[in-house]
Amino acid sequence: MIPLAPLGVDHILGGAFVTMRRYAKPLFGLALAGVVVLAALTLGLEYAAYLSTKSQLDRMLAAPRSIDWTDLRAVLIAFGTVWVVGMVVSLVASSFIQASSTATLHDAVLGRRAHVGAVWKRAWSRTPSVLGVTLLLGLTVAVPMIALIVLFALMAAAVASSDPFASFGLVLLLLLVAVPLMVWLFVRFSFAPAAAVLEGASPVTAMRRSARLVRGAWWRTFGILLLGGLIMFIVSIVINVPFQFAMPAPQPYDLSSAREPASVTEIYARMMPDMGRSLVLSAISGIFVQLFSLVFMPLVSSLLYIDQRIRREGLADVLVRAAAVTEAPGGPGTPGTPGTPGTPGTPDSVE
Repeated sequence: MIPLAPLGVDHILGGAFVTMRRYAKPLFGLALAGVVVLAALTLGLEYAAYLSTKSQLDRMLAAPRSIDWTDLRAVLIAFGTVWVVGMVVSLVASSFIQASSTATLHDAVLGRRAHVGAVWKRAWSRTPSVLGVTLLLGLTVAVPMIALIVLFALMAAAVASSDPFASFGLVLLLLLVAVPLMVWLFVRFSFAPAAAVLEGASPVTAMRRSARLVRGAWWRTFGILLLGGLIMFIVSIVINVPFQFAMPAPQPYDLSSAREPASVTEIYARMMPDMGRSLVLSAISGIFVQLFSLVFMPLVSSLLYIDQRIRREGLADVLVRAAAVTEAPGGPGTPGTPGTPGTPGTPDSVE
């Protein structure tokens, strides 16, 4: 799929597309399963929250100017709980999809057939580690960001009373400091999910491995990831355009209507008679964009990880031997062979 040598930009980006084409079944099948489970669980939780607070919502909608705090608190607790649970499930689903994409790439680089069941089992076993990496990365980025925001907020509050323009300048300075710091940290630890899956590393070890591999190649890693993000943005536009043309155009709302609409839903129903079809088309296009985004960027970052190991650790020779074992009569995974996952010298091991 890729030359077992230091990879160029064309090999990394092209390899991601080749992998999506040749291994579409495990890649997009598992990604779709994760997205569907997440959507079904989210909708089910939201419906349960609606049923549990239906009487409170009815009272609030009937008298919006005199809302009782007890009703509002019940609604906030119900839907707040749904939001928290939905965020946790979303993190688990995205971690599983990222792990499954990287696990599939492992077989693709070695020229193996990737069976959905095997990829599922391996990805699910590494999902906790990838989830830990995601949480650690979020904390790593959030802590300096929060510190900077608090610091500049205090400084801005002290200056705002006398000079609002100085306050605006402090906010701009905050962005100039915080955004590059956030980008630097993200790129520095961008190989951690790949290390967590391919090396079986713990979250902390994966973060250290990523920092070690990115050292001295930060700008190259940043440029390729940025180019991958640009490609992802362009592809999402290309996917959305046909669906946008297929959607019915909204009709202008007649403000001179004698009767006020009963709800916001009725306003949208008047403006867009085919709102149901629009929602279905929008959901389908969103799923296509989400599937591509969830699969493409992990493939790019994992190929970058493999490239850095080829350049620094001589991984190409190991991959050649592992690919040869894959073609041997014993087949992949024979005990004691270099192709067995987790054996020293393969992408599954920490060297």
